[in-house]
Amino acid sequence: MTARERLLDLFVQRSFRLGDFTLASGRKSDFYVDCRVTTMHGEGQVLLGQVGCDCIEAAGWRPDLVGGLTMGADPIAYAVAGESFRRGLAIHAFSVRKREKRHGTGRRIEGCFESGARVVVVEDVITTGGSALQACEAIRAEQGSIVGVLAAVDREEGGGEAIAEAGFEVISIFGVAELRARATQLAG
Repeated sequence: MTARERLLDLFVQRSFRLGDFTLASGRKSDFYVDCRVTTMHGEGQVLLGQVGCDCIEAAGWRPDLVGGLTMGADPIAYAVAGESFRRGLAIHAFSVRKREKRHGTGRRIEGCFESGARVVVVEDVITTGGSALQACEAIRAEQGSIVGVLAAVDREEGGGEAIAEAGFEVISIFGVAELRARATQLAG
């Protein structure tokens, strides 16, 4: 079993639920994806690092940093940063706050971010694309350069397209159709 296949199984077993759910937007959905129970899981962290680095390498992206809007992006960024170091690539992590701090340095972007850095923005779940685009906006405001957006899961509801329309290449490790298919396969 490959790292991606095992990660798919973990997402299906730990993060993907079928049922009747109300999303943050107020919309109803027949499924819910809570990536955090996989992205914050020990095995999930190791696998995300491996698969995330594989995606970045396959895309030909050469970032200095990886990160996104806290809190969903944080464990993914840390996993990729750790694995990249093990591979000798040293892609460091950062987090984008939802708004600037009102104390200390007043920074909106924390961690290893520096002006001029080439970054991959990460996202746990893409629905509308709003969180990733918010992170991109903050990074651009600090003179960062976005080489691409990497998501763990795309709900396949237009968010990936919205990010692409804003001018960013998007790679999703999994789409919801693949999660559904695997859930059906495992249940059968």
